[in-house]
Amino acid sequence: MGASLSSVPFSKKKGSPMSLILWVTLLGKFAFLSFLAVGGVMAVAPDMHRVVVDGLSLVSSEDFLAAVTLGKLSPGPNALFVAVLGYQIAGFSGALLIMIAMIVPSAIFAFYVTRWRQRNTHRLSVQSFAIGASPVVVGLLFSTAFILVKDFSEFSTLTCVVMVALIVWRTRLHLLLLMTLGALLGLSGLV
Repeated sequence: MGASLSSVPFSKKKGSPMSLILWVTLLGKFAFLSFLAVGGVMAVAPDMHRVVVDGLSLVSSEDFLAAVTLGKLSPGPNALFVAVLGYQIAGFSGALLIMIAMIVPSAIFAFYVTRWRQRNTHRLSVQSFAIGASPVVVGLLFSTAFILVKDFSEFSTLTCVVMVALIVWRTRLHLLLLMTLGALLGLSGLV
């Protein structure tokens, strides 16, 4: 039959206004993703990448990585990278609309689920779900890491990423120290 809305490729040129159908598609996909952000917004970053880079071609993979980096460097919640991504797509209005689409549906859902869970915390099925959701969140975060490093082609960059992951895992060094070290290595041209 006909192509579904999700399979229709869009292409937005820098500086050109977005059509209504593109806005509805983008905001609808982000609203849906907000329900899947169980472990936080970083858990659905691979799907966001698939939507805005691969599907709708609104930003490049490098721009997406820059949005994640700026969001992580900024103080506050991890969801800040969604605002940066929205700003890259359509300026201030894009940042505002995408943040609303990403936060409001899941906030309403979380409010009602939390109330329901508090009333039913004694049930074995609720306890089992809470225990079973942890590995899912860890898997989603690993898929985010994979999406973020898949475009790194230089051996030195991949080595740096693996070393930082090991340092974060095994020590208590502050992340800003590691980010500063990474910036210095980048400025020196080593990575």
